[in-house]
Amino acid sequence: QVQLVESGGGLVQPGGSLRLSCAASGSIFSIKAMGWYRQAPGKERELVAAITSGGSTNYADSVKGRFTISRDNAKNTVYLQMNSLKPEDTAVYYCNARIIVIVTRIEENDYWGQGTQVTVSS
Repeated sequence: QVQLVESGGGLVQPGGSLRLSCAASGSIFSIKAMGWYRQAPGKERELVAAITSGGSTNYADSVKGRFTISRDNAKNTVYLQMNSLKPEDTAVYYCNARIIVIVTRIEENDYWGQGTQVTVSS
């Protein structure tokens, strides 16, 4: 069993900052890519940022220069630092990880967190 637990969401004013965290736990052999997605009401889930095990990053155009993704491999944790937040950043943010587990055999699966609400409003 693998769990992703997110924290750090909340209500913030436009221009403010928030830091999201996502910790993976369970029968983990190794973690490959980790990332953050978001889903606003009435919209499809979209990739916000992703980071490989080697530290290469990828961002949605809408967040480049404002958001920073990082990870602590020793803690199996990924972070999303969000600065200069805008009302259009309001969404439920989901953590995602591609994880290799060993049960009866080696498996590589995608896992999702439960989501954390980020609301940007004055």
